[in-house]
Amino acid sequence: MKKFTAILICAFLLSSCTLEQFFLLPVPTPTLLPTTTNTATLAPTFTPITPTLTFTLTPTLVGQFTETLTPEFTVTPSIDPSILVTPITPMPSIEMTGFLSVVSSGEWFYKGQDCSPSSVKLTAQAADSAGTSWVALFVRLKSKQSGVKSVWTLIKISSTGSGIFTHELLGDDIKNSDLYHNAWVQYQFVAYNLNEVEIGRTGIFSESLTLFDCIPTPTSTSSPTPIVLHP
Repeated sequence: MKKFTAILICAFLLSSCTLEQFFLLPVPTPTLLPTTTNTATLAPTFTPITPTLTFTLTPTLVGQFTETLTPEFTVTPSIDPSILVTPITPMPSIEMTGFLSVVSSGEWFYKGQDCSPSSVKLTAQAADSAGTSWVALFVRLKSKQSGVKSVWTLIKISSTGSGIFTHELLGDDIKNSDLYHNAWVQYQFVAYNLNEVEIGRTGIFSESLTLFDCIPTPTSTSSPTPIVLHP
């Protein structure tokens, strides 16, 4: 009986161990898969480099006047054409029928021989050098103040070759020049053939040449001062 009881106890213990092994099986631990984390890649940030502007302040002086230097002595010279300022105006076209060119050696000259220049050279080139026998130069004066004109003066010019006709004009060549002061000299060329037939004529050059009066500058001379003797 005791033996049977011992066998039952052993059988019971064995069965308990089997059930414990059955019910106490190890629970498998789940393997966690790695979690993929998408990390946003930040775009590079560009910091613009702005140059440093340097401003130079220029002070504006309010109420300041520019000093004008006034010479102690003012000398008023006589009329000098070289310092006269003439407004630039478009020159009208001059008719050149029968002529290729007309040239003046200057824009002014003086009466008499005491002032320079005392003459001006006028040159005309005829278009028909072989057919032009001679050229007439017509000259007159025109007042710059009133516009009054003198009578025409005719000057006959011979060719110097190749259809070139030149005349050295003096103030005394113009009629009534003593009645006009600082006046315009108006001139015109007319070409003739051997039969005295007109074959060419220019327009009138009206305000491109001036005849000035010659006023010599007086020179001071020293005279001895008389000595008065008192008795």
